[in-house]
Amino acid sequence: MKLDLNMSLMEKNDAIAAAIRAELQQQGVYSINIIGSPGAGKTSLLERLLPHLPLQTAVIEGDLATARDAQRISACAVPAVQINTDGGCHLDAAMIKKVLPVFDLAKTDLLIIENVGNLVCPTGFDLGEDLRIVLLSLAEGGDKPAKYPATFLAADLVLLNKIDLAELCDVDIAQVKAEIAQINPKAEILEVCCRKNHQQGLEELAALLLAKINAKKTQE
Repeated sequence: MKLDLNMSLMEKNDAIAAAIRAELQQQGVYSINIIGSPGAGKTSLLERLLPHLPLQTAVIEGDLATARDAQRISACAVPAVQINTDGGCHLDAAMIKKVLPVFDLAKTDLLIIENVGNLVCPTGFDLGEDLRIVLLSLAEGGDKPAKYPATFLAADLVLLNKIDLAELCDVDIAQVKAEIAQINPKAEILEVCCRKNHQQGLEELAALLLAKINAKKTQE
């Protein structure tokens, strides 16, 4: 008898993710999974975005090593926990389930999961999220959607970050958007910039997230 270990692993992950989703829904918590390459600006995005969100927010940080990102988020007066994968290239639902008790979910409106920096491995793992965001740094080049189509196909929202560097990096923003739309016509696309002295799109992003959270509450 041949066992499909990969299928068994994914079925187990999906079952745990479903349980997480049910628990968060019961507690009235909206959840976001952010995927992006190392250096795409995921943590910087959160640092700049959190002040625009009038919500009780908690953050799970995923990295191979160190607690640096969780420390940066904690400095924003937001509860944060670090998951170190010790070489693993993604978070999985079991990891999320293990750390959920750290937070007081009854007093949490929004749970943000910053996945391990990678545009490949995190894509196949449901973490129980309501919204999956892919953060693309234009400094990486405009060809990433075509090279990593599965990641963009699974995105609900794509954020084009470091928009101020597009011209310097010879990136055609219109072409990038067209390729994303071709891969995933349902994905929303928003331009952002998260530098300390140059911020763009954050208020619009906050408004978009608040609208999605309120829409879910209305449906429940």
